Amino acid sequence: MYAYKEGYKLHTGKRRMIKMEKKAKLVYVPMAVDIVHPGHINIIKKASELGEVMVGLFTDEAIASYKNPPYMDYEMRKTVIENVKGVSCVVPQSTRDYEPNLRKYKPDYMVHGTDWREGPLADVRAKAIDVMAEWGGKIVEPEYTKGVSSSMIKKKIREQ
Repeated sequence: MYAYKEGYKLHTGKRRMIKMEKKAKLVYVPMAVDIVHPGHINIIKKASELGEVMVGLFTDEAIASYKNPPYMDYEMRKTVIENVKGVSCVVPQSTRDYEPNLRKYKPDYMVHGTDWREGPLADVRAKAIDVMAEWGGKIVEPEYTKGVSSSMIKKKIREQ
């Protein structure tokens, strides 16, 4: 799976090809998406207001590098998220560090909830801000959806 920003065409593999209009902006949204919840939908909705949404879906290994492994494997999560309204394409996010994908795709925007300002992704945030600034890319941080997270849902399931 690969994408090209030049010429504004995104080739997303065998399933579909998205042609972006010249005015469309590329919006990168990194996500683990183990259990889809309203917070994910809110982020995607906000991102889609800015342009064509490319979800950088964390691989199983990338997730396991900083928290418990996902319930659903990468291919299952990919199937779910690529069918969510507003998502134009899905690419693997192979590391906790967004820099490789940001440099590869050079998005106009990166959208991430405010939850990464603290905790295991705070260092990744600082680096992403610096990398995006190199080509004038902007980071948009919609307010984190309170009261819902995949971790909270998993905890409730385990307690039942």
